[in-house]
Amino acid sequence: MNDALRAAAEFLLSHDNYDILTHEFPDGDTLGSGYALCRVLRQLGKNARVITTSLPKDFVFLTEGIEEQSFDTQTVVSVDVADEKLLGCNKDKYLGKIDLCFDHHEINKVNAPLKCIDPHASSNCEILFELFTVMGIKLGKEAAACLYTGVSTDTGCFKYSNTTSKTLRVAAELLDLGVDAAPINKVMFDTKSKKQLMLEREVYDTLTFCADGRCAIIAVTRDIMNRVGVGDDGLEGLAQIPRMIEGVEIGITMREKKDGGFKISVRANERLVNAAQLCARFGGGGHAAAAGCRIEGTLGEVTEILKKTAEELL
Repeated sequence: MNDALRAAAEFLLSHDNYDILTHEFPDGDTLGSGYALCRVLRQLGKNARVITTSLPKDFVFLTEGIEEQSFDTQTVVSVDVADEKLLGCNKDKYLGKIDLCFDHHEINKVNAPLKCIDPHASSNCEILFELFTVMGIKLGKEAAACLYTGVSTDTGCFKYSNTTSKTLRVAAELLDLGVDAAPINKVMFDTKSKKQLMLEREVYDTLTFCADGRCAIIAVTRDIMNRVGVGDDGLEGLAQIPRMIEGVEIGITMREKKDGGFKISVRANERLVNAAQLCARFGGGGHAAAAGCRIEGTLGEVTEILKKTAEELL
């Protein structure tokens, strides 16, 4: 990993005019990684900008003080992107053009000449913290807050199994740099809009079980989204609902896509079931405890496919 970090550091120092790519339905880790890297590159005198499919309002604070730059792209870096197909609406423009890839997923399918990947890291932001340490970068409070957001959200505020002693040391060092964790954690974990609560109420009505109650499935249909008045970027946090139920080992969240089919988010007890391996059956991937994929079909068809797969695995 140290060799990969040094190679990435040398690359970043010797290039300029960066487009930093995040994945679709962006979360705290991809956005925290993107804006932290953008801030550090600008600190080094480089031109850099973050390219994202959307910016949920809860994460707008990550962009504070970052002014828009106009330049011709020379270098493309992806952060927390496991597969180029996850670039969403930016896929066609950047497909096959990524120069450097930072990621922490077990399976990475990005076609890039230089990769810096650590599947043992709690988050992509943890990898970037190591990178900036290798580079001797003195992080500002804003960049540190970006990294903290990624580490905190990808570990469920340090309660998931991917939280290690190293993760806690990274978080402590970020706090030492001036990060005020309380307001970040409040927004990320303890605050919900009225629409989010209405959405959750609707989603609970779709809850179904299989495998003797060891698998729970919820569905977010376009009808529900239209009724509540939320878009694809307003579904953050729903994937945790099925796994919160006592006795459930596999929690599955189905999100109906505009163009048909469903985006599947799987949360699993990795001691019994590997979520990434489950999703790999359908061309997806991720981590042992959290993974995703896409399955085509109607609500009923996809639900039955998932039930059958869960029962086989359990």
